[in-house]
Amino acid sequence: MRRFSHFTCVDWSGAKTERPNGIAVATIGPDGPPALHSPDPRWSREDVRDWLFQIAARKQDMLIGFDLSMSLPFQDTGSYFPEWSDSPSHAVELWQTVDRVSAADPYLNALSFLEHPQASRHFRHSRDHVGDLFTGGAGRLRVVEQYQRETRQANSASCFNLVGAAQVGKSSLTGMRMLHQLNGAIPVWPFDPVPDSGPMIVEIYTTIAALAAGRPKGKSKIRERDGLEAALKALGTPLPTKLKRYDDHSTDAMITAAWMKNASQDARLWHPPKLTDEIAQKEGWTFGVF
Repeated sequence: MRRFSHFTCVDWSGAKTERPNGIAVATIGPDGPPALHSPDPRWSREDVRDWLFQIAARKQDMLIGFDLSMSLPFQDTGSYFPEWSDSPSHAVELWQTVDRVSAADPYLNALSFLEHPQASRHFRHSRDHVGDLFTGGAGRLRVVEQYQRETRQANSASCFNLVGAAQVGKSSLTGMRMLHQLNGAIPVWPFDPVPDSGPMIVEIYTTIAALAAGRPKGKSKIRERDGLEAALKALGTPLPTKLKRYDDHSTDAMITAAWMKNASQDARLWHPPKLTDEIAQKEGWTFGVF
Protein backbone atom coordinates (compact mmCIF):
# COMPACT_ATOMS: atom_id res chain seq x y z
CA MET A 1 0.00 0.00 0.00
CA ARG A 2 1.25 3.50 -0.88
CA ARG A 3 2.92 5.40 1.95
CA PHE A 4 3.17 9.17 2.27
CA SER A 5 5.68 11.12 4.34
CA HIS A 6 3.59 14.24 4.96
CA PHE A 7 -0.11 14.88 5.49
CA THR A 8 -1.92 18.18 5.01
CA CYS A 9 -5.48 19.23 5.73
CA VAL A 10 -6.91 22.31 4.05
CA ASP A 11 -9.96 23.68 5.83
CA TRP A 12 -11.51 25.48 2.85
CA SER A 13 -13.97 28.38 2.59
CA GLY A 14 -16.50 29.59 0.07
CA ALA A 15 -16.75 33.14 1.46
CA LYS A 16 -16.79 35.91 -1.17
CA THR A 17 -13.80 37.80 0.22
CA GLU A 18 -10.25 37.52 -1.10
CA ARG A 19 -8.81 36.16 2.15
CA PRO A 20 -11.55 34.39 4.12
CA ASN A 21 -11.13 33.75 7.84
CA GLY A 22 -12.15 30.15 7.24
CA ILE A 23 -9.09 28.90 5.35
CA ALA A 24 -6.57 27.01 7.48
CA VAL A 25 -3.75 24.72 6.35
CA ALA A 26 -1.92 22.29 8.65
CA THR A 27 0.76 19.69 7.90
CA ILE A 28 2.22 16.84 9.90
CA GLY A 29 5.42 15.04 8.92
CA PRO A 30 7.06 11.75 9.90
CA ASP A 31 7.81 13.07 13.40
CA GLY A 32 6.51 15.85 15.58
CA PRO A 33 3.14 17.56 15.95
CA PRO A 34 0.94 19.07 13.23
CA ALA A 35 1.87 22.65 12.38
CA LEU A 36 -0.14 25.46 10.85
CA HIS A 37 1.01 27.28 7.75
CA SER A 38 0.29 30.90 8.65
CA PRO A 39 0.98 33.34 5.80
CA ASP A 40 0.74 37.08 6.35
CA PRO A 41 -1.83 38.18 5.35
CA ARG A 42 -4.25 35.26 5.58
CA TRP A 43 -4.56 32.57 2.91
CA SER A 44 -6.48 33.30 -0.25
CA ARG A 45 -7.83 30.47 -2.40
CA GLU A 46 -5.34 31.42 -5.12
CA ASP A 47 -2.55 31.20 -2.53
CA VAL A 48 -3.53 27.63 -1.74
CA ARG A 49 -3.66 26.75 -5.44
CA ASP A 50 -0.21 28.24 -6.03
CA TRP A 51 1.18 26.45 -2.96
CA LEU A 52 -0.10 23.18 -4.43
CA PHE A 53 1.80 23.88 -7.65
CA GLN A 54 4.95 24.23 -5.51
CA ILE A 55 4.24 20.88 -3.82
CA ALA A 56 3.74 19.31 -7.26
CA ALA A 57 7.01 20.79 -8.55
CA ARG A 58 8.89 19.34 -5.56
CA LYS A 59 7.16 15.98 -6.07
CA GLN A 60 6.69 15.81 -2.32
CA ASP A 61 5.13 12.62 -0.99
CA MET A 62 2.19 14.43 0.58
CA LEU A 63 -1.42 13.38 1.03
CA ILE A 64 -3.55 16.54 0.94
CA GLY A 65 -7.13 16.56 2.21
CA PHE A 66 -9.65 19.24 1.27
CA ASP A 67 -12.75 19.74 3.37
CA LEU A 68 -15.20 20.18 0.49
CA SER A 69 -17.29 18.12 -1.91
CA MET A 70 -15.42 17.54 -5.16
CA SER A 71 -18.48 16.78 -7.22
CA LEU A 72 -22.27 17.02 -7.22
CA PRO A 73 -24.94 14.30 -7.13
CA PHE A 74 -25.27 12.44 -10.41
CA GLN A 75 -26.32 8.85 -9.73
CA ASP A 76 -29.78 9.69 -8.37
CA THR A 77 -31.06 11.25 -11.61
CA GLY A 78 -28.38 10.32 -14.15
CA SER A 79 -27.36 13.96 -14.47
CA TYR A 80 -25.84 16.77 -12.44
CA PHE A 81 -28.42 19.18 -13.85
CA PRO A 82 -31.51 17.48 -15.30
CA GLU A 83 -33.18 19.47 -18.08
CA TRP A 84 -29.92 21.27 -18.96
CA SER A 85 -28.80 19.98 -22.37
CA ASP A 86 -25.18 20.99 -21.71
CA SER A 87 -24.96 19.41 -18.28
CA PRO A 88 -21.46 17.94 -17.76
CA SER A 89 -21.09 14.17 -18.07
CA HIS A 90 -18.39 13.56 -15.43
CA ALA A 91 -16.67 15.34 -12.55
CA VAL A 92 -13.63 16.68 -14.40
CA GLU A 93 -15.95 18.23 -16.99
CA LEU A 94 -18.03 19.66 -14.13
CA TRP A 95 -14.90 21.38 -12.72
CA GLN A 96 -14.17 22.84 -16.16
CA THR A 97 -17.75 24.08 -16.55
CA VAL A 98 -17.85 25.78 -13.15
CA ASP A 99 -14.50 27.47 -13.80
CA ARG A 100 -15.41 28.57 -17.33
CA VAL A 101 -18.78 30.05 -16.39
CA SER A 102 -17.22 31.82 -13.38
CA ALA A 103 -14.06 33.00 -15.16
CA ALA A 104 -14.85 36.68 -14.51
CA ASP A 105 -15.42 36.15 -10.78
CA PRO A 106 -12.47 37.19 -8.58
CA TYR A 107 -10.88 35.08 -5.82
CA LEU A 108 -12.07 31.78 -7.37
CA ASN A 109 -15.66 32.66 -6.52
CA ALA A 110 -18.43 30.84 -8.40
CA LEU A 111 -21.15 33.49 -8.22
CA SER A 112 -21.62 33.56 -11.99
CA PHE A 113 -22.20 29.82 -12.05
CA LEU A 114 -24.90 30.16 -9.39
CA GLU A 115 -26.53 32.84 -11.54
CA HIS A 116 -26.38 30.76 -14.72
CA PRO A 117 -29.94 30.43 -16.10
CA GLN A 118 -29.78 26.62 -16.11
CA ALA A 119 -27.53 25.85 -13.15
CA SER A 120 -29.36 28.27 -10.83
CA ARG A 121 -32.58 26.28 -11.17
CA HIS A 122 -31.13 23.46 -9.06
CA PHE A 123 -30.02 25.41 -5.99
CA ARG A 124 -31.68 26.77 -2.87
CA HIS A 125 -30.11 30.23 -2.90
CA SER A 126 -31.91 31.74 0.08
CA ARG A 127 -35.08 31.26 2.07
CA ASP A 128 -37.00 33.27 -0.52
CA HIS A 129 -35.09 32.19 -3.63
CA VAL A 130 -35.35 28.50 -4.43
CA GLY A 131 -34.70 27.13 -7.91
CA ASP A 132 -37.66 25.42 -9.52
CA LEU A 133 -35.66 22.18 -9.86
CA PHE A 134 -34.28 22.13 -6.31
CA THR A 135 -35.36 18.86 -4.70
CA GLY A 136 -37.30 19.56 -1.52
CA GLY A 137 -36.06 18.79 1.95
CA ALA A 138 -32.32 18.54 2.44
CA GLY A 139 -31.58 18.55 -1.29
CA ARG A 140 -29.97 15.93 -3.51
CA LEU A 141 -27.10 13.88 -2.10
CA ARG A 142 -24.22 11.96 -3.63
CA VAL A 143 -23.97 8.23 -3.02
CA VAL A 144 -21.23 8.77 -0.43
CA GLU A 145 -23.36 11.34 1.39
CA GLN A 146 -26.36 9.01 1.45
CA TYR A 147 -24.12 6.22 2.74
CA GLN A 148 -22.61 8.45 5.42
CA ARG A 149 -26.07 9.16 6.75
CA GLU A 150 -27.26 5.54 6.56
CA THR A 151 -24.22 4.28 8.47
CA ARG A 152 -24.08 7.31 10.78
CA GLN A 153 -20.45 7.95 9.90
CA ALA A 154 -21.30 11.59 9.16
CA ASN A 155 -24.22 13.85 8.31
CA SER A 156 -23.18 15.65 5.13
CA ALA A 157 -25.31 18.43 3.66
CA SER A 158 -26.37 18.75 0.04
CA CYS A 159 -24.20 20.99 -2.14
CA PHE A 160 -27.40 22.25 -3.77
CA ASN A 161 -28.46 23.90 -0.51
CA LEU A 162 -26.77 27.29 -0.07
CA VAL A 163 -28.69 28.29 3.07
CA GLY A 164 -27.55 28.08 6.69
CA ALA A 165 -24.31 27.71 8.61
CA ALA A 166 -23.89 24.07 7.55
CA GLN A 167 -24.13 24.73 3.80
CA VAL A 168 -21.14 23.51 1.79
CA GLY A 169 -22.20 24.35 -1.76
CA LYS A 170 -20.28 27.60 -2.17
CA SER A 171 -17.03 26.22 -0.79
CA SER A 172 -17.36 23.13 -2.98
CA LEU A 173 -17.90 25.14 -6.17
CA THR A 174 -14.90 27.36 -5.45
CA GLY A 175 -12.92 24.18 -4.78
CA MET A 176 -13.95 22.81 -8.18
CA ARG A 177 -12.53 25.93 -9.82
CA MET A 178 -9.27 25.35 -7.99
CA LEU A 179 -9.16 21.67 -9.02
CA HIS A 180 -9.70 22.57 -12.67
CA GLN A 181 -6.97 25.22 -12.58
CA LEU A 182 -4.51 22.69 -11.15
CA ASN A 183 -4.91 20.99 -14.54
CA GLY A 184 -3.75 17.59 -13.33
CA ALA A 185 -0.59 18.83 -11.60
CA ILE A 186 -1.60 16.70 -8.59
CA PRO A 187 -3.73 13.54 -8.97
CA VAL A 188 -7.10 13.61 -7.20
CA TRP A 189 -8.48 10.40 -5.66
CA PRO A 190 -10.67 8.58 -6.68
CA PHE A 191 -10.90 10.32 -10.06
CA ASP A 192 -7.22 9.46 -10.66
CA PRO A 193 -5.28 6.34 -9.65
CA VAL A 194 -2.98 6.58 -6.64
CA PRO A 195 0.51 7.45 -7.96
CA ASP A 196 3.61 5.54 -6.88
CA SER A 197 5.19 8.75 -5.59
CA GLY A 198 4.55 12.47 -5.23
CA PRO A 199 1.50 14.28 -3.84
CA MET A 200 -2.15 13.31 -4.01
CA ILE A 201 -5.37 15.15 -3.14
CA VAL A 202 -8.39 13.59 -1.42
CA GLU A 203 -11.73 14.88 -0.21
CA ILE A 204 -12.10 14.71 3.55
CA TYR A 205 -14.75 15.58 6.12
CA THR A 206 -13.24 17.04 9.29
CA THR A 207 -16.06 15.72 11.46
CA ILE A 208 -14.94 12.15 10.73
CA ALA A 209 -11.48 13.02 12.03
CA ALA A 210 -12.93 14.69 15.12
CA LEU A 211 -15.03 11.63 15.94
CA ALA A 212 -11.97 9.40 15.53
CA ALA A 213 -10.19 11.72 17.98
CA GLY A 214 -12.84 11.10 20.61
CA ARG A 215 -15.10 14.11 20.14
CA PRO A 216 -18.78 13.43 20.81
CA LYS A 217 -21.28 13.70 17.97
CA GLY A 218 -22.62 17.22 17.65
CA LYS A 219 -19.60 18.67 19.46
CA SER A 220 -16.83 18.23 16.92
CA LYS A 221 -15.66 21.86 16.92
CA ILE A 222 -12.77 22.81 19.24
CA ARG A 223 -11.90 26.35 20.22
CA GLU A 224 -9.58 25.87 23.21
CA ARG A 225 -6.20 24.27 23.90
CA ASP A 226 -7.46 21.56 26.26
CA GLY A 227 -9.77 20.19 23.59
CA LEU A 228 -7.03 20.24 20.95
CA GLU A 229 -4.59 18.46 23.28
CA ALA A 230 -7.12 15.77 24.14
CA ALA A 231 -7.93 15.13 20.48
CA LEU A 232 -4.28 14.89 19.43
CA LYS A 233 -3.45 12.62 22.37
CA ALA A 234 -6.29 10.31 21.28
CA LEU A 235 -4.67 10.15 17.83
CA GLY A 236 -1.24 9.40 19.32
CA THR A 237 0.20 12.68 18.08
CA PRO A 238 2.73 14.97 19.83
CA LEU A 239 1.30 18.26 21.03
CA PRO A 240 2.10 21.53 19.26
CA THR A 241 3.35 24.71 20.88
CA LYS A 242 0.75 27.19 22.04
CA LEU A 243 -1.27 28.76 19.24
CA LYS A 244 -1.96 32.48 19.01
CA ARG A 245 -5.65 31.77 18.60
CA TYR A 246 -7.80 28.65 18.96
CA ASP A 247 -10.42 28.87 16.24
CA ASP A 248 -12.20 25.80 14.92
CA HIS A 249 -10.71 26.17 11.42
CA SER A 250 -7.16 25.86 12.74
CA THR A 251 -7.96 23.02 15.14
CA ASP A 252 -9.97 21.17 12.46
CA ALA A 253 -6.97 21.34 10.13
CA MET A 254 -4.49 20.15 12.75
CA ILE A 255 -6.63 17.28 14.01
CA THR A 256 -7.53 16.13 10.51
CA ALA A 257 -3.90 16.19 9.33
CA ALA A 258 -2.99 13.97 12.30
CA TRP A 259 -5.94 11.67 11.58
CA MET A 260 -4.95 11.38 7.90
CA LYS A 261 -1.50 10.17 8.94
CA ASN A 262 -3.13 7.23 10.75
CA ALA A 263 -6.02 6.67 8.35
CA SER A 264 -3.85 6.52 5.23
CA GLN A 265 -2.59 3.11 6.37
CA ASP A 266 -6.10 1.63 6.56
CA ALA A 267 -6.62 -0.27 3.29
CA ARG A 268 -10.40 -0.22 3.77
CA LEU A 269 -10.48 3.53 3.25
CA TRP A 270 -8.85 3.24 -0.18
CA HIS A 271 -11.29 0.53 -1.31
CA PRO A 272 -14.75 1.33 0.10
CA PRO A 273 -17.20 -1.38 -1.06
CA LYS A 274 -19.79 1.14 -2.32
CA LEU A 275 -17.30 2.92 -4.57
CA THR A 276 -17.74 1.71 -8.15
CA ASP A 277 -15.73 2.92 -11.15
CA GLU A 278 -18.71 4.94 -12.35
CA ILE A 279 -19.27 6.62 -8.99
CA ALA A 280 -15.55 7.40 -8.81
CA GLN A 281 -15.70 9.34 -12.08
CA LYS A 282 -19.10 10.97 -11.63
CA GLU A 283 -19.36 11.77 -7.93
CA GLY A 284 -16.07 10.95 -6.22
CA TRP A 285 -15.85 9.82 -2.59
CA THR A 286 -15.00 11.14 0.85
CA PHE A 287 -11.79 9.56 2.14
CA GLY A 288 -12.52 7.97 5.49
CA VAL A 289 -16.00 6.68 4.63
CA PHE A 290 -16.12 2.89 4.18
